Amino acid sequence: MELTTVWFGLIAVLWIGYFCLEGFDFGVGMLLPVLARNDTERRVMINTVGPVWDGNEVWVLVAGGATFAAFPEWYATLFSGFYLPLLLILLALIVRNLGFEYRSKRDDDDWRRRWDVLLVVGSFVPALLWGVAFANIVRGVPIDADKEFTGNLFTLLNPYALLGGVTTTLLFLTHGANFLSLKTDGEIRHRAGELSVRLGAAAAVAAVAFLAWTQALTGSVASAVLFLVAAAALVAGLVAARLGREGWAFVATMLTIGLAVAGLFAALFPDVMPSSTNPAWSLTTTNASATDYTLTVMTWVAAVFTPLVLLYQGWTYWVFRQRIATHHIPVPVG
Repeated sequence: MELTTVWFGLIAVLWIGYFCLEGFDFGVGMLLPVLARNDTERRVMINTVGPVWDGNEVWVLVAGGATFAAFPEWYATLFSGFYLPLLLILLALIVRNLGFEYRSKRDDDDWRRRWDVLLVVGSFVPALLWGVAFANIVRGVPIDADKEFTGNLFTLLNPYALLGGVTTTLLFLTHGANFLSLKTDGEIRHRAGELSVRLGAAAAVAAVAFLAWTQALTGSVASAVLFLVAAAALVAGLVAARLGREGWAFVATMLTIGLAVAGLFAALFPDVMPSSTNPAWSLTTTNASATDYTLTVMTWVAAVFTPLVLLYQGWTYWVFRQRIATHHIPVPVG
């Protein structure tokens, strides 16, 4: 197997890890005003992701860095052509991170309420725009012979891409609800479990439509298999949530997201950024890649450090595996 193919696969794995893990963070943030009835319950919800959200976010940094190093032409065209949506995602993530860190710095209801609004917005914007961005990458965008993006913002806001954004948003909401039903106890747990079934049904409709459209546009045999298994996993997750099997429901939505993203990369390969202007001008794993020497060095570095990172993050989840309830939240003094 060529190193360009290896690194295309590794970048796909990084994005799968990011969406599977950060996806429930986004879901929890968006569900903050829906499931919580008071500040104590909001603190319970935030504390479920408190120990892990920053580690989950590292996946996207590594994915971006790996793309820059392994496929510099892909990185250059993507980040210049998608500048505005990626900037909005970055600003939303910054605001969300500040919300996690600053909402409890003052004992003031209005202060916390404002940060909670920013937490919701900072979770919703990336959940939507990541779907829009990836849908456009798979569908193809205007790229000229010089590998330059020639479209504009409205080029990216096409019906297929918007459906992709709606799909990721609904999947992350479902994933977040399943995570909350798994990680909390009491009323929040029951509300999250009931809501996950309704959200999952809506996500299933959007996901089936989006994945079928993707398969019709640019699908392969591999992507078709992955999409079908992803759909089956989502149905299984709905059944598990309905039966109160919270752990299996969470695993099922994680599999759904992971398999769907894998299917998108399978539909994309060997392109990394198709040109809708002229297929001959598409960026591929060959013409967008770095040198063999660069890829070889990166492969050795990844082989050494990736297992260590996975072990550390897995240990973090194990340490913070207990459920959280309102009685774990200390009562403010004074």
